Amino acid sequence: MAKKTMPIHFFSGLTYATIFGFSFLFTSRVLQHIEPFHLLSFRFLLAFSVMTILKITRVIDIPLTKELLNPYLFLLALFQPLLYFTGETIGVKMTSSSESGLMIALIPILVAIFSAVFLKEYPTKKQIPFIILSTIGVSVIVLFQDSVEFGSSLLGFSMLSLAVISAAFFNILSRSLSNQLKPLQITYFMMGFGSVFFSIVAVSQHISNNSLGEFFLPLQQSEVLVGLGYLSILSSIIAFFMVNFTLSKVTASQGAVFANLVTVISIFAGVFIGKESFYLYHIVGSILIIFGVWGTNKFVLKDKGTISIEEVA
Repeated sequence: MAKKTMPIHFFSGLTYATIFGFSFLFTSRVLQHIEPFHLLSFRFLLAFSVMTILKITRVIDIPLTKELLNPYLFLLALFQPLLYFTGETIGVKMTSSSESGLMIALIPILVAIFSAVFLKEYPTKKQIPFIILSTIGVSVIVLFQDSVEFGSSLLGFSMLSLAVISAAFFNILSRSLSNQLKPLQITYFMMGFGSVFFSIVAVSQHISNNSLGEFFLPLQQSEVLVGLGYLSILSSIIAFFMVNFTLSKVTASQGAVFANLVTVISIFAGVFIGKESFYLYHIVGSILIIFGVWGTNKFVLKDKGTISIEEVA
């Protein structure tokens, strides 16, 4: 009897969820020394620089083909990282953690809807309850660990909505563009686009505060350097590559549901590294999430190949 092996998309999905899950620890520590957009500037500048060096030294192959001029690739980069990180950064700051957590948990459901509308990739009848189950798992954890508070800021809610919609469109566009571009090409373009945009924002903020001369001062602190190393190399280059790779292998709804595993990983990272408390609702929510991810990827139709968004535009 042949031994079953883990599907490659399952490995890549678990990898990016694990990396993103630990990223919250590093982000929170770095933000004690640096402003959010300043961090994003350093994060994507370093990521783009590392990928460029690896390309020049031929460690990785990133073909600079005419397909990189595809307008949908620019749209993808607009949604992720630009609009997503902008919406998340401002939204989380202006709303309660319960509100932001529940909004972000809606991404897989929105991806399933968008996937059906734009790519004609419909989740099976058996997949739908598992997608919802994973979202319920996140909701259980968020609602029990925080005092529920909604409507704290209309602008904050709007920015979170922007982040959720942007993440959903990113999944759809990455899935569609996998017909024409390699995951490394998409990731490289994202890093370059993000480095330019967030650096402009960060520099503008420093100019307005008359502190441009202090732009690189945070790099003198070891905690900032360690955090940037993780967030740039692991959480940006490797994790986003794994996201794009996953979406090149499976439907958008299958790939997006792995994002809910980030909640599970972040809990265990907080418990074992941050020495945070661990409760029964963490276990219940984690089981629901894991079961939801498993079911979404278990009950699938035979692959019919990726569908280009241009075909339905």
